[in-house]
Amino acid sequence: MTLDDIEVRVLGSLIEKELTTPEYYPLSLNSLTNACNQKSNRDPVMALSEEEVVRALDSLRFKQLAVLSADGGRVPKYRHLLAEKMGLIPAEQAIICELLVRGPQTLGELRTRGERMHPFGDLAAVDEVLQELMQRDKPLISLLPRLPGRKEGRYAQLFSGMPDVTVEEQRTAPEAARVRVAAENDRIARLEAEVTTLRNEMADLRQLVDAFKKQFE
Repeated sequence: MTLDDIEVRVLGSLIEKELTTPEYYPLSLNSLTNACNQKSNRDPVMALSEEEVVRALDSLRFKQLAVLSADGGRVPKYRHLLAEKMGLIPAEQAIICELLVRGPQTLGELRTRGERMHPFGDLAAVDEVLQELMQRDKPLISLLPRLPGRKEGRYAQLFSGMPDVTVEEQRTAPEAARVRVAAENDRIARLEAEVTTLRNEMADLRQLVDAFKKQFE
């Protein structure tokens, strides 16, 4: 199967929230849309509508990669089926998730960024997971050709096919100051996203409480 860009973002966001905030998982449509559009830990940043997310969810459900949760409640919630379908352990889910939400990355980047979802003792631990995912009968990731001027190769997920590296070959390295600014913006955006998630979950809880009260009116 081949996923489009929106399906990749929706699937990656579902995996991420299961690993980072399991207390708020599965996700309502509103929470999932916000997760897809958050500015931290995303490349590229998207501005998806709920309708676009619904279409992607329907496609993922057809492909048996997502499902409407059976947990009950008045607010429909969604969860992914990737781990069950592909037989993935948490470490493998964390690596695949990073590649889904941020695109191709080096071994070092995957270790640093993947720590928020699963602890990796060292680079060797990450490499072991990468090798396992590449050596499957149907590989889930691939090592891309090293770009000119880069010391390391990058790994990419194959759910959306082999990525086109020609565009990235034309990019120049950003200035050090720009990297620092981007890191600060990323930190602020992450905090804003966490506040938004909490507000959305509070709204969902209020709906449940109101529905419960109406049973006794």
